[in-house]
Amino acid sequence: MGDVTVVAHSRKSFGGGLPELRRILADAGVTDPRWHEVKTSRRAPKYARQAAAKGVDVLFVWGGDGTVQRCIDAVAGTDTAVAILPAGTANLLAANLNVPHDLAGAVHVGLHGGRRRIDTGSVNGEHFTVMAGAGFDARMISDADRGTKDRLGRAAYVVTGIRNLRARRVRAIVEVDGKRFFKGKVACVLAANVGKILGGIEAFPQAQPDSSRLELGVVTARNPVQWARTFGRLALGNPGKSPFAKVTRGKKITIRFEEKVRYELDGGARPARRKLRIKVHPSSVTVCVPPE
Repeated sequence: MGDVTVVAHSRKSFGGGLPELRRILADAGVTDPRWHEVKTSRRAPKYARQAAAKGVDVLFVWGGDGTVQRCIDAVAGTDTAVAILPAGTANLLAANLNVPHDLAGAVHVGLHGGRRRIDTGSVNGEHFTVMAGAGFDARMISDADRGTKDRLGRAAYVVTGIRNLRARRVRAIVEVDGKRFFKGKVACVLAANVGKILGGIEAFPQAQPDSSRLELGVVTARNPVQWARTFGRLALGNPGKSPFAKVTRGKKITIRFEEKVRYELDGGARPARRKLRIKVHPSSVTVCVPPE
Protein backbone atom coordinates (compact mmCIF):
# COMPACT_ATOMS: atom_id res chain seq x y z
CA MET A 1 0.00 0.00 0.00
CA GLY A 2 1.28 3.49 -0.89
CA ASP A 3 1.29 6.58 1.28
CA VAL A 4 -1.83 7.11 3.39
CA THR A 5 -3.04 10.26 5.14
CA VAL A 6 -5.94 10.50 7.57
CA VAL A 7 -7.84 13.76 8.13
CA ALA A 8 -10.40 13.27 10.88
CA HIS A 9 -13.08 15.55 12.30
CA SER A 10 -12.50 14.62 15.93
CA ARG A 11 -16.03 15.57 17.03
CA LYS A 12 -17.61 12.99 14.71
CA SER A 13 -18.19 9.39 15.75
CA PHE A 14 -18.17 6.24 13.66
CA GLY A 15 -17.81 2.60 14.67
CA GLY A 16 -15.43 2.25 17.61
CA GLY A 17 -13.98 5.71 17.02
CA LEU A 18 -10.54 6.86 15.92
CA PRO A 19 -8.67 4.29 18.08
CA GLU A 20 -10.46 1.53 16.16
CA LEU A 21 -9.51 3.20 12.88
CA ARG A 22 -5.84 3.13 13.89
CA ARG A 23 -6.14 -0.56 14.77
CA ILE A 24 -7.86 -1.50 11.49
CA LEU A 25 -5.27 0.36 9.46
CA ALA A 26 -2.42 -1.24 11.42
CA ASP A 27 -3.92 -4.70 10.89
CA ALA A 28 -3.98 -3.93 7.17
CA GLY A 29 -0.30 -3.01 7.22
CA VAL A 30 -0.70 0.79 7.42
CA THR A 31 1.20 1.29 10.65
CA ASP A 32 2.33 4.88 10.36
CA PRO A 33 -0.11 7.01 8.33
CA ARG A 34 0.08 10.78 8.36
CA TRP A 35 -2.57 11.64 10.93
CA HIS A 36 -4.40 14.94 11.40
CA GLU A 37 -7.34 15.57 13.71
CA VAL A 38 -9.37 18.76 13.41
CA LYS A 39 -12.20 20.14 15.54
CA THR A 40 -13.99 21.90 12.67
CA SER A 41 -14.31 21.05 8.99
CA ARG A 42 -12.80 24.43 8.08
CA ARG A 43 -9.42 23.24 9.34
CA ALA A 44 -9.41 20.10 7.18
CA PRO A 45 -8.43 21.58 3.76
CA LYS A 46 -4.96 22.60 4.97
CA TYR A 47 -4.00 18.99 5.61
CA ALA A 48 -5.75 17.71 2.49
CA ARG A 49 -3.73 20.13 0.36
CA GLN A 50 -0.54 19.01 2.09
CA ALA A 51 -1.37 15.39 1.32
CA ALA A 52 -2.00 16.13 -2.36
CA ALA A 53 1.21 18.18 -2.59
CA LYS A 54 3.17 15.23 -1.19
CA GLY A 55 1.60 12.90 -3.76
CA VAL A 56 -0.21 10.79 -1.15
CA ASP A 57 -2.01 7.84 -2.72
CA VAL A 58 -5.06 7.73 -0.45
CA LEU A 59 -6.57 10.44 1.72
CA PHE A 60 -8.95 8.99 4.31
CA VAL A 61 -11.52 11.59 5.35
CA TRP A 62 -13.35 10.90 8.62
CA GLY A 63 -16.41 13.12 8.90
CA GLY A 64 -19.66 14.20 7.31
CA ASP A 65 -20.39 15.67 3.91
CA GLY A 66 -19.08 19.07 5.02
CA THR A 67 -15.65 17.72 5.90
CA VAL A 68 -15.55 15.58 2.75
CA GLN A 69 -16.55 18.58 0.62
CA ARG A 70 -13.81 20.79 2.00
CA CYS A 71 -11.18 18.08 1.48
CA ILE A 72 -12.33 17.37 -2.08
CA ASP A 73 -12.25 21.08 -2.81
CA ALA A 74 -8.61 21.02 -1.67
CA VAL A 75 -7.52 18.01 -3.78
CA ALA A 76 -9.66 18.47 -6.92
CA GLY A 77 -7.49 18.29 -9.99
CA THR A 78 -4.85 16.07 -8.35
CA ASP A 79 -4.24 12.30 -8.42
CA THR A 80 -4.81 11.77 -4.69
CA ALA A 81 -7.75 9.40 -4.11
CA VAL A 82 -10.31 10.27 -1.42
CA ALA A 83 -11.60 7.45 0.79
CA ILE A 84 -14.71 8.41 2.75
CA LEU A 85 -15.19 7.26 6.33
CA PRO A 86 -18.84 8.34 6.79
CA ALA A 87 -18.93 9.72 10.33
CA GLY A 88 -21.40 12.54 9.74
CA THR A 89 -25.14 13.10 9.94
CA ALA A 90 -26.19 12.52 6.34
CA ASN A 91 -23.14 11.12 4.48
CA LEU A 92 -24.78 11.71 1.11
CA LEU A 93 -21.74 11.22 -1.10
CA ALA A 94 -20.91 7.93 0.64
CA ALA A 95 -24.50 6.77 0.17
CA ASN A 96 -24.53 7.67 -3.52
CA LEU A 97 -21.25 5.79 -4.05
CA ASN A 98 -22.38 2.77 -1.95
CA VAL A 99 -19.55 3.15 0.57
CA PRO A 100 -20.28 0.75 3.46
CA HIS A 101 -21.55 2.31 6.67
CA ASP A 102 -19.29 0.20 8.82
CA LEU A 103 -15.75 1.21 9.65
CA ALA A 104 -13.94 -1.96 8.60
CA GLY A 105 -15.81 -2.06 5.30
CA ALA A 106 -15.15 1.60 4.54
CA VAL A 107 -11.43 1.18 5.28
CA HIS A 108 -11.30 -1.90 3.03
CA VAL A 109 -12.81 0.17 0.20
CA GLY A 110 -10.12 2.81 0.71
CA LEU A 111 -7.28 0.31 0.67
CA HIS A 112 -8.50 -2.33 -1.78
CA GLY A 113 -11.57 -0.95 -3.57
CA GLY A 114 -11.91 0.55 -6.98
CA ARG A 115 -10.90 4.04 -8.05
CA ARG A 116 -13.43 6.19 -9.86
CA ARG A 117 -12.96 9.60 -11.42
CA ILE A 118 -16.06 11.69 -10.83
CA ASP A 119 -17.14 15.22 -11.62
CA THR A 120 -17.30 18.05 -9.17
CA GLY A 121 -19.41 21.14 -9.40
CA SER A 122 -18.33 24.52 -8.14
CA VAL A 123 -20.11 27.57 -6.79
CA ASN A 124 -18.16 30.80 -7.14
CA GLY A 125 -15.02 28.67 -7.42
CA GLU A 126 -15.56 26.28 -4.47
CA HIS A 127 -16.02 22.60 -5.37
CA PHE A 128 -18.85 20.29 -4.28
CA THR A 129 -19.70 16.69 -5.13
CA VAL A 130 -23.30 16.22 -3.97
CA MET A 131 -25.35 19.39 -4.27
CA ALA A 132 -25.45 23.14 -3.97
CA GLY A 133 -28.60 24.99 -3.12
CA ALA A 134 -29.97 28.41 -2.28
CA GLY A 135 -33.15 29.33 -0.47
CA PHE A 136 -35.17 26.72 1.41
CA ASP A 137 -32.52 24.00 1.71
CA ALA A 138 -29.82 26.47 2.72
CA ARG A 139 -32.03 27.93 5.46
CA MET A 140 -32.92 24.43 6.65
CA ILE A 141 -29.25 23.43 6.84
CA SER A 142 -28.12 26.70 8.40
CA ASP A 143 -30.77 26.49 11.13
CA ALA A 144 -29.76 22.91 12.05
CA ASP A 145 -26.83 23.80 14.30
CA ARG A 146 -24.34 21.27 15.66
CA GLY A 147 -26.23 20.81 18.94
CA THR A 148 -29.51 20.09 17.18
CA LYS A 149 -27.87 17.59 14.81
CA ASP A 150 -26.03 15.88 17.67
CA ARG A 151 -29.31 15.54 19.55
CA LEU A 152 -31.70 14.65 16.72
CA GLY A 153 -29.47 13.35 13.91
CA ARG A 154 -31.14 13.58 10.49
CA ALA A 155 -34.43 14.58 12.14
CA ALA A 156 -32.85 17.97 12.80
CA TYR A 157 -33.35 18.78 9.12
CA VAL A 158 -37.02 17.80 9.34
CA VAL A 159 -37.54 20.18 12.26
CA THR A 160 -35.80 23.11 10.61
CA GLY A 161 -37.39 22.32 7.26
CA ILE A 162 -40.89 22.61 8.71
CA ARG A 163 -39.97 25.98 10.18
CA ASN A 164 -39.05 27.29 6.74
CA LEU A 165 -41.99 26.07 4.64
CA ARG A 166 -43.60 29.52 4.74
CA ALA A 167 -40.41 31.49 4.12
CA ARG A 168 -40.73 34.37 1.68
CA ARG A 169 -39.72 33.64 -1.90
CA VAL A 170 -37.25 35.83 -3.77
CA ARG A 171 -37.10 36.91 -7.40
CA ALA A 172 -34.37 35.29 -9.47
CA ILE A 173 -33.12 34.88 -13.03
CA VAL A 174 -31.59 31.50 -13.85
CA GLU A 175 -29.47 30.94 -16.94
CA VAL A 176 -28.26 27.51 -18.10
CA ASP A 177 -25.47 27.24 -20.65
CA GLY A 178 -25.97 30.85 -21.68
CA LYS A 179 -29.77 30.69 -22.14
CA ARG A 180 -32.46 31.96 -19.79
CA PHE A 181 -34.18 29.02 -18.11
CA PHE A 182 -36.30 30.73 -15.46
CA LYS A 183 -37.37 34.18 -14.28
CA GLY A 184 -39.65 34.75 -11.31
CA LYS A 185 -40.04 34.07 -7.61
CA VAL A 186 -38.24 31.01 -6.24
CA ALA A 187 -38.33 29.16 -2.95
CA CYS A 188 -35.29 27.03 -3.72
CA VAL A 189 -32.74 26.48 -6.47
CA LEU A 190 -30.79 23.22 -6.30
CA ALA A 191 -27.88 22.01 -8.45
CA ALA A 192 -26.94 18.35 -7.99
CA ASN A 193 -24.14 16.07 -9.11
CA VAL A 194 -25.82 12.89 -7.82
CA GLY A 195 -29.35 11.55 -7.51
CA LYS A 196 -29.89 11.18 -3.76
CA ILE A 197 -30.20 14.31 -1.67
CA LEU A 198 -31.25 14.98 1.94
CA GLY A 199 -33.47 12.29 3.42
CA GLY A 200 -32.26 9.76 0.86
CA ILE A 201 -34.76 11.11 -1.68
CA GLU A 202 -33.91 10.26 -5.28
CA ALA A 203 -34.59 13.80 -6.47
CA PHE A 204 -32.71 13.44 -9.77
CA PRO A 205 -33.08 9.83 -10.97
CA GLN A 206 -31.02 10.41 -14.12
CA ALA A 207 -28.05 11.99 -12.33
CA GLN A 208 -24.62 10.40 -12.63
CA PRO A 209 -21.50 11.86 -10.99
CA ASP A 210 -19.48 11.32 -14.17
CA SER A 211 -21.93 12.67 -16.76
CA SER A 212 -20.15 16.03 -17.24
CA ARG A 213 -23.49 17.69 -16.45
CA LEU A 214 -25.17 19.06 -13.34
CA GLU A 215 -28.86 18.56 -12.64
CA LEU A 216 -30.84 21.70 -11.81
CA GLY A 217 -34.14 22.12 -10.02
CA VAL A 218 -36.05 25.35 -9.42
CA VAL A 219 -38.86 25.18 -6.86
CA THR A 220 -41.57 27.86 -6.69
CA ALA A 221 -43.74 26.47 -3.86
CA ARG A 222 -44.94 29.21 -1.51
CA ASN A 223 -46.81 27.37 1.28
CA PRO A 224 -46.87 23.98 3.07
CA VAL A 225 -49.55 22.56 0.76
CA GLN A 226 -47.54 23.29 -2.37
CA TRP A 227 -44.38 22.01 -0.71
CA ALA A 228 -46.19 18.78 0.22
CA ARG A 229 -47.16 18.25 -3.42
CA THR A 230 -43.59 18.96 -4.50
CA PHE A 231 -42.14 16.54 -1.94
CA GLY A 232 -44.63 13.93 -3.12
CA ARG A 233 -43.29 14.17 -6.67
CA LEU A 234 -39.73 14.05 -5.36
CA ALA A 235 -40.48 10.89 -3.42
CA LEU A 236 -41.88 9.30 -6.58
CA GLY A 237 -38.79 10.32 -8.56
CA ASN A 238 -40.76 12.65 -10.82
CA PRO A 239 -39.83 16.19 -9.75
CA GLY A 240 -40.37 17.57 -13.24
CA LYS A 241 -44.08 16.64 -13.11
CA SER A 242 -44.72 18.96 -10.18
CA PRO A 243 -46.38 22.28 -11.13
CA PHE A 244 -44.08 23.92 -8.59
CA ALA A 245 -40.77 22.61 -9.94
CA LYS A 246 -38.78 23.00 -13.15
CA VAL A 247 -35.81 20.74 -13.90
CA THR A 248 -33.05 20.68 -16.49
CA ARG A 249 -29.32 19.95 -16.73
CA GLY A 250 -26.28 21.79 -17.96
CA LYS A 251 -22.60 22.63 -17.68
CA LYS A 252 -22.78 26.27 -16.56
CA ILE A 253 -25.49 27.84 -14.44
CA THR A 254 -25.81 31.46 -13.37
CA ILE A 255 -28.32 32.55 -10.74
CA ARG A 256 -29.01 36.22 -10.04
CA PHE A 257 -31.19 36.99 -7.03
CA GLU A 258 -32.99 40.25 -6.34
CA GLU A 259 -31.41 40.27 -2.88
CA LYS A 260 -28.73 38.36 -1.01
CA VAL A 261 -29.72 34.73 -0.39
CA ARG A 262 -28.03 32.09 1.76
CA TYR A 263 -26.67 29.04 -0.01
CA GLU A 264 -25.11 25.69 0.91
CA LEU A 265 -22.55 23.25 -0.48
CA ASP A 266 -22.91 19.56 0.42
CA GLY A 267 -24.76 20.44 3.60
CA GLY A 268 -22.42 23.25 4.66
CA ALA A 269 -23.92 26.74 5.06
CA ARG A 270 -22.29 29.65 3.24
CA PRO A 271 -22.80 33.44 3.51
CA ALA A 272 -25.59 35.05 1.50
CA ARG A 273 -24.86 36.15 -2.07
CA ARG A 274 -26.84 37.83 -4.85
CA LYS A 275 -25.10 35.94 -7.65
CA LEU A 276 -24.05 32.29 -7.89
CA ARG A 277 -21.84 31.03 -10.71
CA ILE A 278 -22.11 27.24 -10.91
CA LYS A 279 -20.17 25.00 -13.29
CA VAL A 280 -19.21 21.36 -13.72
CA HIS A 281 -15.62 20.10 -13.64
CA PRO A 282 -15.57 16.72 -15.43
CA SER A 283 -13.54 13.88 -13.90
CA SER A 284 -11.82 16.26 -11.51
CA VAL A 285 -11.43 14.04 -8.43
CA THR A 286 -10.70 10.37 -7.70
CA VAL A 287 -12.80 8.61 -5.06
CA CYS A 288 -12.50 5.12 -3.58
CA VAL A 289 -15.55 2.95 -4.30
CA PRO A 290 -16.53 -0.67 -3.66
CA PRO A 291 -15.26 -3.13 -6.29
CA GLU A 292 -17.76 -3.79 -9.05
